Amino acid sequence: MAQQDAQNGVTENAAAAVSFLAVKPQLLVEAPKANDAVSFYKAAFDAEEVARALNPKRKADHELPLILSAELKIAGSTIIVADLVDDSASPLKAGGNGVVLCLETEDVQGAVAKAVSAGAVVEEEVAEIEGACCGGRVVKVKDPYGFVWLLCSPGKKSVDVEA
Repeated sequence: MAQQDAQNGVTENAAAAVSFLAVKPQLLVEAPKANDAVSFYKAAFDAEEVARALNPKRKADHELPLILSAELKIAGSTIIVADLVDDSASPLKAGGNGVVLCLETEDVQGAVAKAVSAGAVVEEEVAEIEGACCGGRVVKVKDPYGFVWLLCSPGKKSVDVEA
């Protein structure tokens, strides 16, 4: 049994159990193209837009406000689409697209401790972001393989979108 636990990442010193609520891949799109991306996913994959939050720091050179996050449901799964801008709290910087994984939990501190004990590195603790993809407290960690994870408390839907 101990050998099987070790293979599954369980150790005698394991942190208290942390419950995860959802994994939401976040597609970061070069600004200001997130709105176009949302339209594409709706047309191409019958995505349903569940919520949207606009970036309060609207860039003067853009006609439309930048999307802080748009939550979409596709085939029973949730993804987040967001504009990637230089001054955002995004894990990546402008100049390309990327994927970040948002992992929601009620116990962000416990999740961070568990990830770090397994080999992840804390990159940044982002201030609470109202209406962001995950919302609430957000901590960015990088796993040993270079993938960025946002460990965050569940967010409240700031803007509901009509069909």
